[in-house]
Amino acid sequence: MLKPNKLANNNFLSSLDLSTDEVLHILELANNFKNKKLNIDFKNKVLGLIFDKSSTRTRVSFQVAMTRLGGTTIDLNPTTSQIGRGEPIKDTARVLSRYCDVIAVRTFDHLDLEEYGKWSTKPVINALTDLEHPCQALADFLTIKEEFLDFKDVILTFIGDGNNVANSLILCGSLLGVEVRIACPKGYEPNSLVIDKAYEIYKNKNLLKITNDPNSAVLGANVLYTDVWSSMGEENQKDEKEKVFNGFTIDSNLVSKADKDAIILHCLPAYRSKEITDEIFESHKSRIFDQAENRLHAQQALLSCLLQ
Repeated sequence: MLKPNKLANNNFLSSLDLSTDEVLHILELANNFKNKKLNIDFKNKVLGLIFDKSSTRTRVSFQVAMTRLGGTTIDLNPTTSQIGRGEPIKDTARVLSRYCDVIAVRTFDHLDLEEYGKWSTKPVINALTDLEHPCQALADFLTIKEEFLDFKDVILTFIGDGNNVANSLILCGSLLGVEVRIACPKGYEPNSLVIDKAYEIYKNKNLLKITNDPNSAVLGANVLYTDVWSSMGEENQKDEKEKVFNGFTIDSNLVSKADKDAIILHCLPAYRSKEITDEIFESHKSRIFDQAENRLHAQQALLSCLLQ
């Protein structure tokens, strides 16, 4: 029977904390959890959630994943704990290491996450920062694997802001050898350090393309992916961004230029008529809610490896 392997890194702060084999192992575990072929009991294990940002899917999927593993979850809301009163991260991390077996952190500054990872003696998981969203990428590639069975010749096109989701798609895609195209307005490209790291990993440098033209980016693509144009904390930029991102909406015109069997992904929440039309969101090509469900299974697999 398939069993979770202990990961080489104690923390999962970035997609690059995993090797290619470890990503594939987690995806296989996730598929087994999803199809009820695997049952693991981590009774008495505790997951601590530190969420500085609001959340629906990430919070609930982590809580359910830990429950299905037989463990429990403690939700540490900064407004009702000493975290919100300015207690140093290094103190919080060391204390929580005495109580919890694993900690998931959802915050703004990636450096804060790294500070938790530095001081915690228990595994720390990136549940989203402004730089990366690696748990989302695991669910995304699980969804793609379910559809196409493997990653050979798959072209993934992300259209929108070169944000944390785009960064993690690039990094995880580089590990899996998937062609990733990012189409965004000028000035909204993904993090340059992320791009450099991906180019170091890709055996074929042509598999990563950054462009400002969504029409060319979707040609022959198997997966069309988008996200909100204004992430949490960018609400004051909403009106400006809507003008800049005009033409970057996934609509029937863009979809018609992709592969005829292309699927549509969105990490949610979605704003219809902004980054995606309602017609495409609700179309037979959409795998958006399979993708959302897969957050649960991918995180259950990740937790099972980190708790070894």
